[in-house]
Amino acid sequence: MFGRIRLAGTVMKGRGVNRRTFIQQALAASAAAAASLKCAPNHLFAADNLLPPNPLSLAGRRSEAKVALVSCRSYGPELRPALEKCFDLLGGIGSLVKGKTVAVKLNLTNGDFMNFLGRPVGETFMTHPATALALGSLLFAAGARRVRFVESTPSRAALAATLTLGDWDVPALTALGKVEFENTRNLGSGKSYSHLRVPDGGYMFSAFDLNQAYEQTDVMISLAKLKLHLTAGVTLSMKNMFGITPNSLYGSEAGNEEATAGRGPLHSPRGSDNIHLPSLKESITSADPTWRVPRITVDVCAARPIHLAIIDGIMAMTGGEGPWCQEAGRIKLTSPGVLIAGLNPVSTDAVATAVMGYPDPRAARGVKPFQDCDNHLLLAEQAGLGIAELASIDLRGLPIEKARYPYD
Repeated sequence: MFGRIRLAGTVMKGRGVNRRTFIQQALAASAAAAASLKCAPNHLFAADNLLPPNPLSLAGRRSEAKVALVSCRSYGPELRPALEKCFDLLGGIGSLVKGKTVAVKLNLTNGDFMNFLGRPVGETFMTHPATALALGSLLFAAGARRVRFVESTPSRAALAATLTLGDWDVPALTALGKVEFENTRNLGSGKSYSHLRVPDGGYMFSAFDLNQAYEQTDVMISLAKLKLHLTAGVTLSMKNMFGITPNSLYGSEAGNEEATAGRGPLHSPRGSDNIHLPSLKESITSADPTWRVPRITVDVCAARPIHLAIIDGIMAMTGGEGPWCQEAGRIKLTSPGVLIAGLNPVSTDAVATAVMGYPDPRAARGVKPFQDCDNHLLLAEQAGLGIAELASIDLRGLPIEKARYPYD
């Protein structure tokens, strides 16, 4: 439907074009790293596992390690009650959102709304409009003062316009209450960037410069899909936040407020020698995306913490994070029929990883789904962001055994 869309001077090209080069580079780096790991002595890579200085204690995270797992088979009338059940199992969200501004990070990936695998993109690799509508309704019912949907899209168009082109019912969203939309690929409606520091220094970045929408909010929600990722192993509530970094500062056209190109320099500095990434540590020398992306994901989530993680596992896809991954392996539709929500993104993503059929969310590099990359859930746990050990998570609702849907 929208295989080639022209928006305010920007062309959103057919799928596979925007990310193909990156995927090829990432796979090559992954293969080289995997080969090195097989033949090198263990001590050679000890430095890769160093923690940021003074990592936060996990003791305070115990109370956040609550995750709800609920059955939901469709995006129809059962969706809102199922999501509400998730929130009820967590003790309700009224105390979290009442009278507050809530930012909801969507997952629109490359902005190509053309059907994939014979299904709308909301049923495969993007946020489904029905989940956003159900969430917005429940937020206002719980007393939220304002809900702002945010995403960095590869388009110069306003986010509401992009969503409209994607067949989202934007008027239905705005009818819920005080709803705003912000394309956070650059300054957007703000006059300056917000400088958010990474507590305790971070793995790769000591701070991030972000659109003000990520600072001018009381509550941060990540609304993700249940997917694998070629460079990060899994892409769930934490990896979804990778996209809050503005294209204008962290993309291949960095330094230009009109920038729409992807975040190649974050994945690897190769070919981007003229681009300076704000607050990147001088000690970082690795150009391997499978080393960099997991650590950047953790740093972003430390700088801009997630208060409520929601993962749509009603329908999704396996084999990668989007249609561009077809060149790397077999892509197929999945239908786990679940919603997953939690107060801590590390714990929520750990449960989601187990639901996809991977028994150890803390697995080391080389073990699926982290066979080609470092495990950002483990790195996040080591940095004190949350608990990834399943035995220490307070799972409410369905047991993992009843919800498990193997992605391999």
